[in-house]
Amino acid sequence: MLAYRHQFHAGNFADVMKHALLARLLVGLSRKDAPYCYVDTHAGLGRYDLSHPWSQKNAEHASGVAQVWQRSDAPAELSAWLDIVRAMNPNGRLEHYPGSPEIAQRLRRAADRMVLSELNPTDHAALKANMAGVRGVSVILQDGYKTLSSHLPPAERRGLVLLDSSFDRAGEFTRLVQAVRLAHERFATGVMAVWYPLMDPSAMRRFERSLHDSGVRRILLLELSVHPEDWRESLRGCGLIVINPPYGFDREARGLLAWLATALAPDAGSSRVQWLVSE
Repeated sequence: MLAYRHQFHAGNFADVMKHALLARLLVGLSRKDAPYCYVDTHAGLGRYDLSHPWSQKNAEHASGVAQVWQRSDAPAELSAWLDIVRAMNPNGRLEHYPGSPEIAQRLRRAADRMVLSELNPTDHAALKANMAGVRGVSVILQDGYKTLSSHLPPAERRGLVLLDSSFDRAGEFTRLVQAVRLAHERFATGVMAVWYPLMDPSAMRRFERSLHDSGVRRILLLELSVHPEDWRESLRGCGLIVINPPYGFDREARGLLAWLATALAPDAGSSRVQWLVSE
């Protein structure tokens, strides 16, 4: 259960997709003055050194963030995420990559609060060090699924939950649907973003049916593929389920993902944005 380490994958195409959309969600939440709480169930290190031997092993960032971070034709919807990546690499060399906690920290306002959960003790210690001295941030050593029970609903009654499981054990799609139901029961008005890898088509159809039949409303499905459907050599694509997205997010996501599909995989890239369940 603790074998997965995101350092190997930092900055890959899945991170680009997930973090660009996360930044848009946080920007959307900030349009209202009332403070919000950001809950990250699988927070990782917070930020990543791309020169680390683990990142260099497969150099997944080379086909991810490295392909887009200096592009001048990126759409405006990518600017919040791109500004953070560029700020972390001011010398023009791609050496550092922001994880979801770093992105949330840089986009939040003074009154907004963060709860960061990480189960791996080593990564938890690194995350705590990376967030040391930052007010309004709680870093907890806990299974991310338990965080949903212990920290929802937040006192602010506004917020975003990011559930970014590592998918390193069987039955994860079932756990995700159960988590969506639990989070919705405890925090029905909150925004929830759930990342997942694209598996075989039959598994994805079962996942979508389970979500559709969960009783939860306002479920937006977003997917990015960089390989064709029959690709088996590595991760072919990924998705993000967003519940209660801010107004206009679906429109923003369509343009953002269409551009990323072309930029990251000009020959095989594709994207999908669809309301799985409406109001």
